[in-house]
Amino acid sequence: MARTPVPVNREQQINEPWHNLGRDEVAEKLGSSSERGLSEAEAKARLEKYGPNRLEEAPPKGFLSMLWEQLNNFVVYLLFAAAGISIVLGEWVEASAVLAIVVLNAGFGIIQERRAEQALAALRQLAAPDAQVLRDGHRLTIPSHEVVPGDIVFVEAGNYIPADLRLLDAVNLRVEEAALTGESLPVEKSATRLEQADVSLGDRVNSAFMGTLVAYGRGRGIVVATGMRTQVGLIAEMLQAVHQEPTPLQRRLEELGRWLGWAALAICGVVFLVGWLRGQDPLHMFEVAVTLAIAAVPEGLPAVVTISLALGMREMIRRNALIRRLSSVETLGSATVIGSDKTGTLTQNAMTVTDVWVDGRRVSVSGTGYVPQGEFSLDGKPFDIQKNHGLSSALWLAALDNDAILEPSGESGHQPTFRVIGDPTEAAMLVAAAKGDGRYTELGKYYPRVQEIPFSSDRKRMTTIHQIVEPHAEDLSPFTEDDAKRDWHVVALKGAPDVVLELCKQYLTIDDQPVDLNDSMRARILEANDKMAQDALRVIAVAYRLVKDMPEPLTEENVEHDLVFVGLFGMIDPPRPEVKDALVKARKAGIRTVMITGDYPQTARAIALQIGLVTEGNDKVIPGTTLNEMSDEQLQEEIRQTSVFARVSPEHKVRIVNALRANGNVVAMTGDGVNDAPALKQADIGVAMGITGTDVAKETADMVLTDDNYASIVSAVEQGRVIYSNIRKFVFFLLSCNTAEIAIIFTAIMMGLPSPLAPIQLLWLNLLTDGAPALALGTEKGDPDVMEQQPRGKDEPIIDGEMRLGIAIQTVVKTAAVLAAYLAGLQLYSQVEAATMAFLTLGFCELARAYTARSEHYSMFHGGMFSNPNMNWAVLISTVLLLVVVYLPGLNDIFETQALGLQHWAYILPLALVPAIAAEITKWFLLRNLRRQQAAA
Repeated sequence: MARTPVPVNREQQINEPWHNLGRDEVAEKLGSSSERGLSEAEAKARLEKYGPNRLEEAPPKGFLSMLWEQLNNFVVYLLFAAAGISIVLGEWVEASAVLAIVVLNAGFGIIQERRAEQALAALRQLAAPDAQVLRDGHRLTIPSHEVVPGDIVFVEAGNYIPADLRLLDAVNLRVEEAALTGESLPVEKSATRLEQADVSLGDRVNSAFMGTLVAYGRGRGIVVATGMRTQVGLIAEMLQAVHQEPTPLQRRLEELGRWLGWAALAICGVVFLVGWLRGQDPLHMFEVAVTLAIAAVPEGLPAVVTISLALGMREMIRRNALIRRLSSVETLGSATVIGSDKTGTLTQNAMTVTDVWVDGRRVSVSGTGYVPQGEFSLDGKPFDIQKNHGLSSALWLAALDNDAILEPSGESGHQPTFRVIGDPTEAAMLVAAAKGDGRYTELGKYYPRVQEIPFSSDRKRMTTIHQIVEPHAEDLSPFTEDDAKRDWHVVALKGAPDVVLELCKQYLTIDDQPVDLNDSMRARILEANDKMAQDALRVIAVAYRLVKDMPEPLTEENVEHDLVFVGLFGMIDPPRPEVKDALVKARKAGIRTVMITGDYPQTARAIALQIGLVTEGNDKVIPGTTLNEMSDEQLQEEIRQTSVFARVSPEHKVRIVNALRANGNVVAMTGDGVNDAPALKQADIGVAMGITGTDVAKETADMVLTDDNYASIVSAVEQGRVIYSNIRKFVFFLLSCNTAEIAIIFTAIMMGLPSPLAPIQLLWLNLLTDGAPALALGTEKGDPDVMEQQPRGKDEPIIDGEMRLGIAIQTVVKTAAVLAAYLAGLQLYSQVEAATMAFLTLGFCELARAYTARSEHYSMFHGGMFSNPNMNWAVLISTVLLLVVVYLPGLNDIFETQALGLQHWAYILPLALVPAIAAEITKWFLLRNLRRQQAAA
């Protein structure tokens, strides 16, 4: 009989410790029946009350919203203002040029960032398309979005869990929860009530969660939460709640734009006021002020930044990093902390047998992942398995008592790749067997399986029975050399070491001889098991016995007794081989790495020790249960000394990221699972894995690693630093050009001279002659010591003390050089010729200066003056553009220039080289000072 429905509200569904309640109590609270399920009428009423079992999506970002994001910065406001004033004054050419830049920059940015974040849509795709439920006592198949709280749901191998369940029955049930909790192995489930209410998500073995996959067995559960009230729904809600903050680059460029804007307005005001007080025509002085405004604002800066970041994105792709947001290219370069998930990021997400214990010998197995290539060694020396048949027997048993399948899947870097079908533990044992003998696949022919007793969480073991068809087939007989054994049977068993050992009467020596199993050897086996477990290895024991006739009936009591103990297999999800060196490189660059995983503390500590993240004696691990007891302030203090957090939930990960950021860090968070998504979005830059990563993680992240290689993160950090360094270079270059233009015009006016530069000339210089070299600076390879420098401060401005000094020196020198050419022209030639000389002198000053701007500290001859072909082409094109507006008759009137002769160039060329020489001298002093500081540190 169905129970009286009991109201279930949202808060109850989320906060109720269902795992801590008995099965009948859960059904009663949910107003359901484990025998008949809900009635159709009640299910319909609950569907109306709670809504469909699907995740809500945030409305997609519209075109106008994306356009506003591109236009909403101070530099663009200044460009609009300059264009508007030019239109009022009738300067349509200048106005059109400025507006074209704004449109180009906005359009390019929208194209690059058009892929709107689809994290919630990806989360929805995790939901199962159909579900099997019990309604009115009948088993029905319904769309998963119609599942409601209180429904009784049936699941089996291959099914996605349609909603959050409290299990009522679990038969050999194992569920893959890596995407949700970070657990690298399928979790064994049971229906038993848990005694504690405060249990982390990964330890709730009597619960199954929406979007996870049943790997083995079958079960039945009652729905305790649907839609946005599930654990996946909570993650989706957290994603909606996370505010997208501007990146460090965006903040710095906004700050730079405001500084330039106010400086330009101040200078224009001063010039206008001084000219007016000196009795000059106010309209003329207003036009001069507008000219100065055009000179002050680096019109090409937004476009150059955007294009430079796009080029950086292309380089990142070459380094196996796909950037989803332009401004995030630079952010990784300013990272001070990398918060890394363990499974699939620091490790390979592939269980691997690393040790096999046989007859007192712990043999090491090399190789990683599912590639069946590796060597066996004992105490660092090669171990010949052909001469140590006991190890061969262990490997053959691992292959026989196994349901996993290993098959080739292609090549990567000229190396074969393989994929496995089946349980990761069995796959690891199968790969170990393949490393021992490439003919492991032939065992099935000579020892065909005829019966089996499957694994269960209660039995903690699995048994298979094989007929001996050909004992001597190509030396593939590990069990007997007696022809009389033909058509006998081999009972092969694997399972938990303590359980297997209790079933054994003998053990196999390294010489392949069964001998009596005494108490001393039992103690040695258990001690070996304990040592492996202390090394965070998952340990599986193997044993066998020979029987002539098949036992009848086939029960565990008839089959699983008087076994011969053969050995122990120790396995772990091993670290990626390149991670250790990558961590060293990151540490040298001043970047700290913090492991944040859902796995067990002992496993996390072992991996952290192996990769050098922590050291013996300094290997503190904080589990999620301890995090629950900490305040945010306590966590901020604790995280300064702790580098490993284990058994954490999605909420914990977000708290850890927030604590790191509260301590002033720029945080890059890596991950691949659904559980990582909120932290990926909360971090300054989220980094998802492209191969093993879920769609949710990829669509939430700012950057996706296409090779899942942790070393690619460090490579991306390096490239991010290079990109930021290049941005500094062209900002320095452009501002030194613009401030010189202001100083030239301002000084000339103060001297009572006509303006040496027309507005159209300034635009030509700023957009084309300066823009092309500035863009080429964005393709520089970076200084050799870029990864030996400490990360930039979070609030460090783009224009620091060194840059201000350099801008000041360049401004003074360029002003002196250009005005010298202008004054010489006024004395010797006409005003138009003098202005043209000033125009060309300034243009070639800036082109020569472009070569010196390739490094902030090193000489332009360091690494080859012409080693950047982009710079060579940029200077060549800019030179042509400069000469075209002087020597092409049709452009003279537009640009207010006149063709010059050789006598003019005798003044122009020497003066044009002076700023470059001054820059090289300045860098020599700066480099010497930098080396003194490094030596002192």
